[in-house]
Amino acid sequence: MTNQDGVTVAPTADVDERAKVGAGARVWHLAQIREDATLGAGCTIGRGAYVGPGVILGDNVKLQNYALVYEPARLGDGVFIGPAAVLTNDEYPRAVTPEGRLKSGDDWTAVGVTIGEGAAIGARAVCVAPVTVGRWALVAAGAVVTKDVPDFALVVGVPARRVGWVGRAGRPLTPEGDGTFVCPATGTRYAESDGRLSEL
Repeated sequence: MTNQDGVTVAPTADVDERAKVGAGARVWHLAQIREDATLGAGCTIGRGAYVGPGVILGDNVKLQNYALVYEPARLGDGVFIGPAAVLTNDEYPRAVTPEGRLKSGDDWTAVGVTIGEGAAIGARAVCVAPVTVGRWALVAAGAVVTKDVPDFALVVGVPARRVGWVGRAGRPLTPEGDGTFVCPATGTRYAESDGRLSEL
């Protein structure tokens, strides 16, 4: 069903009436958007994806099928979350207290994952809260992120480690020497200093 703002919600999706859904967003089959979540304009939420209570997605965010984004995650504009990727929220997960009583919401404190503008999280990757993935960074499929990721970094493995840099097009950058890099797709040049990359 598509409403007057161009929002499309599949009949089998579950969008809480307290959620805010931006113009042109699309929520596909079996997706669940919880109370007080915010989806920016143009977001696409794939089949079976989950967006937790109070999660904030910027504009043009794409969650692929079965991606799980737990509260209190914050995703910038243009973020891509690959199929079956998970953004966690519990540093010390347990179903029960030390006394064996089933835990309630009052027995733990949710911590979130923050994803910067334009960043991409590959299929089945896991971001273990609390971590921040920087702007335009790329987390490889299957990686497990346990530490903050700088802007434009390419990280792989378990635990994830930086193996290079990527540009806004997502392509690995080509080193030019003297700490400068160029994007083979766009020609944009970058400079590295103290383990950080910036556009020139």
